[in-house]
Amino acid sequence: QVQLVESGGGLVQAGDSLRLSCAASGRTFSGYAMGWFRQAPGKEREFVAAISRGGDTTNYADSVKGRFTISRDNAKNTVYLQMSSLKPEDTAAYYCAADWVAYYSSSYYTDRGGEYEYWGQGTQVTVSS
Repeated sequence: QVQLVESGGGLVQAGDSLRLSCAASGRTFSGYAMGWFRQAPGKEREFVAAISRGGDTTNYADSVKGRFTISRDNAKNTVYLQMSSLKPEDTAAYYCAADWVAYYSSSYYTDRGGEYEYWGQGTQVTVSS
């Protein structure tokens, strides 16, 4: 089992940058592929970014590609989401999630939320125009 705690959200203006962090505790962090998802009021949860357990492969939603960067530090049990050129439509609660893939290829990841077993409590990002 793993516990996830997000931080770094806040209120920013359009065009600003923000870095979210997700600290993990519990089971071996390097055995998890990690993902970021977001949910805006009245909308369904959507995939944002994912990174393999080895950190060598990443994937992004088209809406954030080129603006967001996911990374991880397995020594610190932390995954990050660097967000730049933020837009009002990026406003949402952001959640990190963990998918136990220790027996999969180190390059494996998924963008399907249903595959992730553990979720954080979320951190709010609000982008004003």
